[in-house]
Amino acid sequence: MIPEIELLNAHFSGQKWDNDTQRAFMELLKEENFFNGEGANDPAFSARDRINRAPKALGFVILSPTISLTPAGFELVNSKRKEEIFLRQLLKFQVPSPYHRPSANSAEFWVKPYLELFRLIRHFGSLKFDELMIFGLQLVDYREFDEIVKKIDDFRVSKAQHEGNYKKFRAEYLDKELRDIYAEDIIAGNTKTRETNDASVTKFLKTKASNMRDYADACFRYLRATGLVNISHIGKSISIVPEKIQEVDYFLQNTDREPCFIDNEKRYVDYLGNAETPTLLSDNRELLEQKISSEFPHITIPKTATLQELKDIFADEIERRKEQILTDQVTAIKDYHLFDEINSTFEQILDNSLYDTPLMLEWNTWRAMTMLDGGSIKANLKFDDFGNPMSTAQGNMADIVCDYDDFGLTVEVTMQSGQRQYETEGEPVTRHLAKVKKETNKPAYCLFIAPNINEACVAHFYALHKMNISYYGGKSTIVPLPLNIFIKMLEDSHKASYVPEPKHVQQFFERSNELANSTDNEQDWYNGITKEALNWLNE
Repeated sequence: MIPEIELLNAHFSGQKWDNDTQRAFMELLKEENFFNGEGANDPAFSARDRINRAPKALGFVILSPTISLTPAGFELVNSKRKEEIFLRQLLKFQVPSPYHRPSANSAEFWVKPYLELFRLIRHFGSLKFDELMIFGLQLVDYREFDEIVKKIDDFRVSKAQHEGNYKKFRAEYLDKELRDIYAEDIIAGNTKTRETNDASVTKFLKTKASNMRDYADACFRYLRATGLVNISHIGKSISIVPEKIQEVDYFLQNTDREPCFIDNEKRYVDYLGNAETPTLLSDNRELLEQKISSEFPHITIPKTATLQELKDIFADEIERRKEQILTDQVTAIKDYHLFDEINSTFEQILDNSLYDTPLMLEWNTWRAMTMLDGGSIKANLKFDDFGNPMSTAQGNMADIVCDYDDFGLTVEVTMQSGQRQYETEGEPVTRHLAKVKKETNKPAYCLFIAPNINEACVAHFYALHKMNISYYGGKSTIVPLPLNIFIKMLEDSHKASYVPEPKHVQQFFERSNELANSTDNEQDWYNGITKEALNWLNE
């Protein structure tokens, strides 16, 4: 969202948001490194889909009468602590509003949904993904908060008493709730969905369940982007970070639950785009000083410091603490103290039993590469204030970059499979490798890891070994490996009688170059390099 609204503002500020600017925006966006997508079929629609939804709905951009960033949008692009800016906007988002007018046959909305979801999580201490999906999304009116609480309590009691398969229990419970929610549509026969001519109730409910899962997933991601919640990837639950409970309690007590300016778009736009409302704990000088003193007792707070200077002091200390946590993590990883945990996390990834598998794959591969050998290993994913993985790397950079002094290595990971793997990963992987070559001015290779490797990717990366393309900095040594093979390489490094060194990594990739030159088809090369990987530390 951030680089896209920055691009929109830089090139189209003051212009009308019409078909021409929408198409022009998409043409520019497709050229940017951070763009992941196509936008090819209907560029104007793709532009509206990207900008009219979250950026406009959360008050970061104004599109009428002309395009501009709101004060909140400007802060999101430029501020150091973006989580605080994002939080304010989530807390103001409401239905109904001049932007969101529910249709006549939809539920009676009267809610600031994210404010109430924070309240729900705080009430229970922890909320499972299924609970948020099945019941949290039914909180369409804040005055029904207690009813939703009772529904979740009843669900937990029924689950505790149920002795059979949980998946079956959950499916039956969800079906019952959906039949209650959409009872009028089902009775009236309004069960045809947009994408199909199938008007059966079964198909209708399946579509609604899928939509609910997508909405719940978006809620989890938005809540996590505030930095105030922890996600348990194994338990698939969400809870307030213990150190942030005071901040959450503050806005829960001080933020008005009533939607406002429903029929006055100008006042609503001004209210929504205001970067200073609602009031957060950090806006209260006395409480902020108390928080700094309790979390960082070694800090002497200057009496003459402005509120903004105090916020900066607090932000800098949080950043320092995070860097120290990550440094300590790296030390523990390099000593192989986390070998068993890293291995079991890979097993959970292969079982697809974690909440956000793509994020966990990226984070765990960074840990594995850190443990594997020497070198400086940098993850480009975003960490929260306590060193936990928060979101995957932006689209304009490799997932992981390894510096081994004499050469570099990019590591790219994906859960994508089939043709989609090639379509979404093929070109960006090559571009990220070229970027590292150019920036470091030394040889670099790439390791591409996925649970399964698509044949088109094998063919593409084989060809790049042989093709001297100046745009990509010459020939590109990209080795695709299935995750289970990479896990075997990790196990070999653990049981080796010596500590693997960067030279062992370089030898492996140079062997890939030799195999590419000595084989006449991609399958022989791929079989050969996979076999090498299984014995990569044999002298």
